[in-house]
Amino acid sequence: MTKHRYIIRAALIAAILLMYFADTTRANEPIWPQFRGPNCSGLAAEGQNPPVKFGPKQNVLWKTSVPSGHSSPCIWGDHIFLTGYTKEKKELQVFCIERSSGNIRWRKIVPAEKIEKVHSISSPATATPATDGERVYVYFGSCGLLCYDFAGKQQWAVPLPIPKTRFGSGTSPIVAGELVILNRDEQKEPYLLAVDRKSGETVWKQSRQRTMATYSTPVLWAGQLVIHRRRGLVAHDAADGARIWSVSATTSGTSTPVIGNNVLFVGTWDNFGEPDQRVKQPDFKALVEQYDKNGDMQISESEFPEDLALSRRPEAGNIEGAQLYLKQYFQGFDRNKDGLLDETVWKRMVASSLRPKEDHGLMAIKLGGKDDVTSTHILWQEKRSVPEIPSPLYYDGRVYMIKNGGIVSCMDAGSGKLLYRERLGAAGPYFSSPIAANGRIYIASGKGTITVFAAGDTLQVLARNNLKESIFATPAVVENKLYVRTVKHMYAFGE
Repeated sequence: MTKHRYIIRAALIAAILLMYFADTTRANEPIWPQFRGPNCSGLAAEGQNPPVKFGPKQNVLWKTSVPSGHSSPCIWGDHIFLTGYTKEKKELQVFCIERSSGNIRWRKIVPAEKIEKVHSISSPATATPATDGERVYVYFGSCGLLCYDFAGKQQWAVPLPIPKTRFGSGTSPIVAGELVILNRDEQKEPYLLAVDRKSGETVWKQSRQRTMATYSTPVLWAGQLVIHRRRGLVAHDAADGARIWSVSATTSGTSTPVIGNNVLFVGTWDNFGEPDQRVKQPDFKALVEQYDKNGDMQISESEFPEDLALSRRPEAGNIEGAQLYLKQYFQGFDRNKDGLLDETVWKRMVASSLRPKEDHGLMAIKLGGKDDVTSTHILWQEKRSVPEIPSPLYYDGRVYMIKNGGIVSCMDAGSGKLLYRERLGAAGPYFSSPIAANGRIYIASGKGTITVFAAGDTLQVLARNNLKESIFATPAVVENKLYVRTVKHMYAFGE
């Protein structure tokens, strides 16, 4: 390690410690500076007491119409920063809401030559802004990374090409000392990008191993950037991006990790990870009888059924992609490339799809170490009812996770013991991540119901609040108020 790198690292750690110290000593200040609050934790400041019961006509302080978008509230003082997308105009936006009144302070149109292709339930405005109290940093897969001051004047821009992803971008930028960090999604050449927060100049760029696109946001620990990516987790030195340690896992890399008591908790999810995700397949004889039209006792690609499911996302409804179909993997199993599947290939195909994924599950990982720590640092795993998108929540010695169908699981953070797994009574898909405040957990369903329940070893539901609009964003809590973004509105709830 060079002397220059030591200096950069020391300065960065000092800046992060100063920021952390400031946050912990001004607990009552209205700050929720990035996706899911400080360090993606989902934890409101000590003493915050948002309402338990609320709705379109109950405990509403204000309600403001906003363009569509999945970015979550980013709050500093009297400013709420959000992004949006107007589909009719193909227009990206950054806007600032006055937190005290709900009025739009300013709105800026972000030019983009082309809008990135996203999943049918996603949005080109998915990344949550990040702020350091002086500037706000926003990311769009369609155009890159931009910086604005609090008055809405653009300070700099880092143009980036549209990433080659299957479903669009999912990550959000974060601020780490004097750096803005972006986990850049790419199917073939993903990388970490660190730019100077004041100038936008690149400080370092670190390519990652080929891993397909990831959708998670980095979290910080002891000067390290920890990223949940496809096929595992990796920690990089925040000073220069150098790789430090990794954990291998079969995972889509979708959810963002959370840290508690020097342990990292992450939901490593796989399409075939649990029995109810795997679809039982017919034997080859039955397949041939139904689909072999020319009688050669083989199934050609043209004969293969379009609707034969390979895996499913239980309780996700009719969302595009809720089921994966075998035909899209036909060419991968057709190893000799003759366009035909015989009984041997079919058995291999079925065996592969039904094989349990041993490393699917909620993982508790001891932080630290060097190189591959898969065999030494995994403390425990919970393999059932693991969510694909919502991040876990660490709160008061317990870990919570929410799965489609409103299935909540609570584990003891130290031992991994399952304390309970029950239904919240709010069905449907879940995209938002849980947050905690004043001994309570708040979880929003995709259908628009926010369930509030008491933190503890047993499930005690306190309220189910139906906002009657879909929710994709994660709520925020500051100054005893709850801020919720639905598909059409931004709400402030308080008593």
